[in-house]
Amino acid sequence: MAVQRAFDTTAYRYPGEHVILALTILAVLAIIALTATATVCLSVVFIAGTVLFAYGRTRSLHRDLVGCAFPVTPQEAPGLARLVAETAARLQPRPVRVFVSRQRSLNAYTFGLSSPKVVVLNSPLLQVMDEDEMRFVLGHEFGHVRLGHTWLNSLVGGMAGIPSPSALSAVLAMAFLWWNRACEHSADRAGLLACGRPDKATSALLKLAVGSDLDTPAEIDQALRQVGAAGSHPLANLSEALSTHPRAMKRIEELRSYAASAAYRRMQEMVDANLTSTAVGA
Repeated sequence: MAVQRAFDTTAYRYPGEHVILALTILAVLAIIALTATATVCLSVVFIAGTVLFAYGRTRSLHRDLVGCAFPVTPQEAPGLARLVAETAARLQPRPVRVFVSRQRSLNAYTFGLSSPKVVVLNSPLLQVMDEDEMRFVLGHEFGHVRLGHTWLNSLVGGMAGIPSPSALSAVLAMAFLWWNRACEHSADRAGLLACGRPDKATSALLKLAVGSDLDTPAEIDQALRQVGAAGSHPLANLSEALSTHPRAMKRIEELRSYAASAAYRRMQEMVDANLTSTAVGA
């Protein structure tokens, strides 16, 4: 019997992400051209040094994980390992290893310049997220891996850090943060495709935003009002511009808009079919 090939795509990428990345790179090139402070050779050396530093830090983080985290395997955590396998089947990331850390914050992150990339889940996530919400969290991090954010972050961050006059350095830093926020929207779309439920994607984002469990619809509504009020604060836009992540309410609104699109429905059908194709090939 012929094996059905898995659907492998990055078409869920947030529309502005590539444009913002291109503008960031153009800003770097313009500043190199306009200022004598950052010569071409110095810039290349600085970027290469930043990437090498990131590689060394990645190796150090990986070593540290061995002592303070456990790998997600069918033997260590069968339920979570199943969710990891399902999410990987849907999104088709490059090789990824998932660890659970004993850190107390409600957070997950990914790192790595070479394969396999590493996804780290802080243990409180396992206590407050249900299965679909955990699929969203995993899908979000796998989206970062599949879309190349893990290695691009080191490269673009190095470019944004090129020594230059303070005003121009601020421009580069703001451009880099702008691109970071676009990457988060892309990864949120991957999380939605992983869980297939806009309501669970929303509740997962709310739990991450408020830093606690939300057991009832009333608590979820209250959290929505809370993050909505925070987003309406006069300094909210400035705070967001200085952050790597969009405001929680903006992330929820963007995700709801995507969930209502025909493009999302078509892609959801195809990534869900990957579970069947993976089972056929097993």
